[in-house]
Amino acid sequence: MAAPTSRVAASDWTALGTRIRLLVTDPAALPAARALLESDLDGLDRACSRFRPDSELVALDRADGRWTPLSPLLAEAVAVALEAARETDGDLDPTIGDAVAALGYDRDFAQVPATGPAITVHVHPALGWRRVELDRSTRSLRMPQGTRLDLGATAKAWAADRAAHRITERMHCGVLVSLGGDIATAGPAPEGGWRVRVQDVTGDPDDPPTGPTQTIALSSGALATSSTTARRWERGGAVLHHIIDPRSGLPAPTVWRTVSVAAPTCVAANTASTAAIIRGRSAVSALSRDRVPARLVGLDGAVATTGGWPDEEGVA
Repeated sequence: MAAPTSRVAASDWTALGTRIRLLVTDPAALPAARALLESDLDGLDRACSRFRPDSELVALDRADGRWTPLSPLLAEAVAVALEAARETDGDLDPTIGDAVAALGYDRDFAQVPATGPAITVHVHPALGWRRVELDRSTRSLRMPQGTRLDLGATAKAWAADRAAHRITERMHCGVLVSLGGDIATAGPAPEGGWRVRVQDVTGDPDDPPTGPTQTIALSSGALATSSTTARRWERGGAVLHHIIDPRSGLPAPTVWRTVSVAAPTCVAANTASTAAIIRGRSAVSALSRDRVPARLVGLDGAVATTGGWPDEEGVA
């Protein structure tokens, strides 16, 4: 999470069930920048939420295999999710909605009981992203009856990218948008770059860190961290988390506590970090092969890095 520096104004609040942090290099622009970001997040919630009965995404559950018109916002969000599925060969698959709901994550995470009795888990493999048809020219979508989409793997990252660039275009200043740790920047960075603390234990960025931690200077682009520790719950003593392997319909085996990735866009960073959690031990070789700057923290706290990720404090 980014920390404010001199001449940088910050605002923090909670939305979409997560911590929002907005930084701008022009303090006078902060109120208008926050208003724009709040409006963007409200629109995202109305279009893409799995938990709002009145959301456009939930309405798709009743489409019954018919072509359904989409708003421009939802059409773009679905397109981003399908592209991430293509890039990862299905490791990220937006058709996991039934699987994640069956595990108990069927409401805003703050309302999911941390513990509970054992549940009978029926394996719900994803129906498959290739069966989702999106016509971008008409902004319409068709998918097999019974398909439920979950855009959680990409929607926040895409929203961070979109908001950062929209704020820069209107306010003519540098900006950093963090949506629960999905960080996008746009415009000129402050002197020395955006100071970002990367850690594998979720917490307030202004509090003293716990666990393995590192501070980097982000001069441009984006950073995303995917975690098996931030959104987890227990049922009958079994620990579950929200990163689902679409091939099994179950939480991915926990090899990494967290994976952080730096990339030109937050969508690219979050796609790579989430895929790494799902890929487990093979993620290191894949990230190294593609020269992706990444920091992976194992269950024992051991840290592995790839793609030129700085060993000490540095610029990413």
